[in-house]
Amino acid sequence: MTSALLVIDAQKIYTERNGVLYCEGADKTLSKINRLIRFYKKKKMPIVYIQHVHAPDGSDAGRMFDFAGTQQDVQFKTGNAETEFSEGLVVDQKQKFITKTRYSSFVGTDLEDYLKNKGVKRVAVCGYMTNFCCESAARDAHDRDFFVDFILDATGTPGVEGYNQKQTRKAVAAFLGAGFATIHSTKEFLDKGE
Repeated sequence: MTSALLVIDAQKIYTERNGVLYCEGADKTLSKINRLIRFYKKKKMPIVYIQHVHAPDGSDAGRMFDFAGTQQDVQFKTGNAETEFSEGLVVDQKQKFITKTRYSSFVGTDLEDYLKNKGVKRVAVCGYMTNFCCESAARDAHDRDFFVDFILDATGTPGVEGYNQKQTRKAVAAFLGAGFATIHSTKEFLDKGE
């Protein structure tokens, strides 16, 4: 069954220590994402690099940042260093690149059409944030009839109030694993694929 790797929002805002949304252990998470990218490249399976980017005035954010303040407070603005791909991310320019303005990588993009045109039936999700963009993409992919592999330790999050990264990952795994996705560690996933 043809699988595609969705590399979601592997951007500096999450991986640079001074980033507003820095995720602890980002270097380890990024290393796992790179292992997945190299595996998909070796197998000649599609990789989709996804970036979250907004217009400078935040006018394309819609309801995205209701909890963050005004449109002027919106992060991920075009031209800001925080929106660039993370330092050290393996980027293959021959692959598909998508820019999005919502949590789900499918909303307002051609991702679904691209995957279906490639004959993809299964997607593997990695990137940032575990509990926002990665989780949203996994749920959305499931509802669009893709099989979903969620590579838990290849996702990162700063957590939310009262929940650190480990606790947040555990909660997301429980919720997604109950009916939306198969949950894997990077090692488990790669061991099954080789």
